[in-house]
Amino acid sequence: MIGTILFVGLIVFVLLGMPIGFALGVVGFILFIISNAPMEMMPIVLFDGANKFPLLAIPLFMLVGELMDACNLSARLINFATSLVGFMRGGLAQVTVLTSMIFAEISGSAVAGAAALGGILIPQMKKQNYPGGFAVAIVSVASTMAIILPPSIPMILYGVMSGTSITKLFIAGIVPGIIVGTALFITNYFFARKYSLGVQQPFTMPNVGKTFKEAFWALTVPFIILGGIWGGIFTPTEAAGIAAVAAFVIGVFIYRVLKLSDIPRIALRAANQTALTMIIIAGSAIIGWFLTAEQIPQGIAAWTAALSTNKFLILAIFNVFFLIVGMFLHSAAAIIMLVPILMPIVHQLGIDPVHFGIILTINLGIGQQTPPVASVLLTACSVGNTPLVKVLPYLKYYLAVMLLILGLITYIPIISTWLPSIM
Repeated sequence: MIGTILFVGLIVFVLLGMPIGFALGVVGFILFIISNAPMEMMPIVLFDGANKFPLLAIPLFMLVGELMDACNLSARLINFATSLVGFMRGGLAQVTVLTSMIFAEISGSAVAGAAALGGILIPQMKKQNYPGGFAVAIVSVASTMAIILPPSIPMILYGVMSGTSITKLFIAGIVPGIIVGTALFITNYFFARKYSLGVQQPFTMPNVGKTFKEAFWALTVPFIILGGIWGGIFTPTEAAGIAAVAAFVIGVFIYRVLKLSDIPRIALRAANQTALTMIIIAGSAIIGWFLTAEQIPQGIAAWTAALSTNKFLILAIFNVFFLIVGMFLHSAAAIIMLVPILMPIVHQLGIDPVHFGIILTINLGIGQQTPPVASVLLTACSVGNTPLVKVLPYLKYYLAVMLLILGLITYIPIISTWLPSIM
């Protein structure tokens, strides 16, 4: 009874257009009334759901992204990436991939990457006779690496919801992220040949040195984040705080483009983005409370075990399920709603939780590109002022590549687990 009301209620409210965070809260309130649970427990459950130390990394990484964006970081990174890969065919498309990989190490948000980089790169590509749909497609897909490479906000959420080490998840995303970036480089090359797209500029070491010097301080932020976590110097949450301080110092005292009067506006933007996620987290805590009370995750685990004990088949089913869910739910909502239900199955089948986290993350990254929700794709279309219908003919090839990589990572676990295992 409780389970039926929960799932049907969520579907109905979401289809009616209610934000997922509020839908979770309303359904939770209805469940409290129906089950005669003490209402004074509701605010306690809401507070406890959001009162977790690792979640503090989310507003801090949001703040890092906002601070670096205010420093005009995007232009510096694009110039540096151009000096490195601008000599390749389809130079601007290749620059988009490399810049997105670097930007991903700072923001952790694919939507932020699409907005920041797309506003510069899409107009440049159009001026150089790149098809508009192609320009938007590569910006959109490349931006998705922000949730695969660390620091990834979806990985933080998964780590909190599943009890998995966020440090190991961050490290596990590095090799898959490099594989995705390499695959995008190769796909770009074939498009460049098809549309006779030329190079952006010749490769010269003096130019590399010049642009590296201009972007040096911006590049220290991902070095601080990854180096500190990799070296065991601090936790991901501590890394976020230190990176935020570093971004502030770089913007105010080194680049000197930030004023102290800008900080409240920047902090407010980061707070607004954080609030959207935290409302979902708090609302999901109520749902989780009822799921645990009704032992729904255990029931689903038992049903799955009866269906098959072959973990390779179960992983294939999971992938199809995640791809469908990703079409309709934001990645944060999907993780918060699904992980508590599926983790008993993961443990029961002996699947490494770190490996499963990478599988889930890549699935949801693909979901960011698939309508009707497609948050990153629609952001890129809006920034690039290009209709969705003109983007899809190009996007389908990139999605095919992403699906191929998903299959490799699903059935070759060492791709995800090797690097964390040697740390």
